[in-house]
Amino acid sequence: MSRPTAVLICPGRGTYNKAELGTLTRTHGSNPLIKEWDAFRAQDGQPTLSELDTAPHFSGARHTTGDNASPLIYACSYLDAQAARENNEVVAVTGNSLGWYIALAAGGGTNAHDGMKIVNTMGTFMHEHGLGGQILYPFVDTNWQAIPNEEERLLALIADIGERPDHTLALSIHLGGMLVVAGNDLGLAAFEQSTSDDPDRKPLRLPNHAAFHTSLMQDVAEMGQGTLPRSLFTDPETALIDGRGKVWHPKSSNLNDLRDYTLGHQVTHTYDFTAAIISAARNFAPERFIITGPGTTLGSAVAQALISIRWQGIDSKAAFVTRQESDPLIISMGREDQRRLAL
Repeated sequence: MSRPTAVLICPGRGTYNKAELGTLTRTHGSNPLIKEWDAFRAQDGQPTLSELDTAPHFSGARHTTGDNASPLIYACSYLDAQAARENNEVVAVTGNSLGWYIALAAGGGTNAHDGMKIVNTMGTFMHEHGLGGQILYPFVDTNWQAIPNEEERLLALIADIGERPDHTLALSIHLGGMLVVAGNDLGLAAFEQSTSDDPDRKPLRLPNHAAFHTSLMQDVAEMGQGTLPRSLFTDPETALIDGRGKVWHPKSSNLNDLRDYTLGHQVTHTYDFTAAIISAARNFAPERFIITGPGTTLGSAVAQALISIRWQGIDSKAAFVTRQESDPLIISMGREDQRRLAL
């Protein structure tokens, strides 16, 4: 019996929250990699993943910082990706923001240990040296259809604010039907003030997030480049799709370029997750898109990206829901009712 073709999608920051406490232990507690990763963290005096995951209570101040959240999410997602390969023919791997580092490991562009080293290093640098913050704001209506000219209006607003004296603001992530905007306090406040009068949409400030994928991350990028050598990177075994929609093909990728992108461009420039999903659909036409855990927040962004190109005739939230009920196109491993479909 043939296995369905699938694109794996790895999530970014903000996906390990109160509801996800205990996820790693519950889903992969017996996996020997967890002990290996725990030892790696312990030798640097950091709390182990097991200690964080089995804490009696979730703490936003502890669990959502880059030095802890990033490796927790990496561990859950990487192990989910390995498990999903058992019953799916994985044709490509991609991810959102932090998810690019995870995709890199899940697709063989680095190994499990070195992937954790990359994630832990960059997450710690961002926690200790990251500047600014992020805001999430939609440009689609409640049926996930684009509001006419709204994306263009918002991009013009972002550019205008970013040019004001002492204001820094830029597009951080294209996230389906949403924009993630990043900048300094003045830039973020100006954006919030300009978008807060809409009764149906409100700007959402993301806690413990820096201005990822903007020029404010230049110092972090340089720290990563000075710390993480090319020897950590290997030719991928599965196609990787980055935050521009570019495909890195197996056994034919330039490792200098792969490292430069991973520790350079994608740290300081806009991450176009929408382009990555569109590229995955058009280049690989998978039977399913599998979002690894933890969390359940990325499904709408994937659906909205596919709606934007009317993939397989899906042109709205209503059409997507109907499709999901009859023949699921998107499977979220963070949802108990869908996880079994991927395994």
